[in-house]
Amino acid sequence: MACLDEIVAFLDEELRLGEVPDYPGAVNGLQMQGEQEVRRVAAAVDASLPVVKKAVEAGMDLLVVHHGMFWKGARPVTGATYEKFKTAMEAGLAIYSAHIPLDVHPVLGNNARLSAALELQDTEPFFEWKGTRLGIRGIFPGSLDQLTERVTEVLGSPPHVCAAGSDAAGTVGVISGGGGEFLTAVREAGIDTFLTGEGPHWSYTEAEELGLNVLYGGHYLTETSGVRALVDLLVEKYSLDGQFIDHPTGM
Repeated sequence: MACLDEIVAFLDEELRLGEVPDYPGAVNGLQMQGEQEVRRVAAAVDASLPVVKKAVEAGMDLLVVHHGMFWKGARPVTGATYEKFKTAMEAGLAIYSAHIPLDVHPVLGNNARLSAALELQDTEPFFEWKGTRLGIRGIFPGSLDQLTERVTEVLGSPPHVCAAGSDAAGTVGVISGGGGEFLTAVREAGIDTFLTGEGPHWSYTEAEELGLNVLYGGHYLTETSGVRALVDLLVEKYSLDGQFIDHPTGM
């Protein structure tokens, strides 16, 4: 068992919430107050109503997510929003969210975990955004086809591939989630093959014109490893019971 306030303070410091920039609707940190005694903690990608219901049904005390409760800004607490708040509050479920601070964490982050799983060599942060570097780049000593096979193994599903560059994977850039809108800047950063979650429709044709290989792995699938790692850390540090709540979007 651990104290909620202690866990929150630890996460805030570990993820550098006061330093890492983010979108206004991210509202990183503790988003829903819960019971102070935490015995069971769950990880999930999204703080959606179905996920909150699953967490409550499983008897969780704390839910740690990547996408929090306030993406669309202030809204009336009615309908599904009311039900979500009510479900969490009546159960004493605390909800903690970390978006960009989790993406960029050098060990626990989505990009760091994906890069390690793909066994990229000579990795380093790349792609500056609002004063922080969002992604990881490194060398994959194999072909694009071999990298695609490896990505399929890591994510559990084959990526959508735009094979617009060389047959060799070369220098690989990794930005989880919606990195497909950044293709020109990614190519200018010296990337030969780019792994991201998703992109706008036009990103495919832009990749063709840039001669950039792009692997679209799925927004959800590229962002499960960070919250998993974060909850594993909490389980080990505070001797908690933990689990991952899988609620894929298919996107």
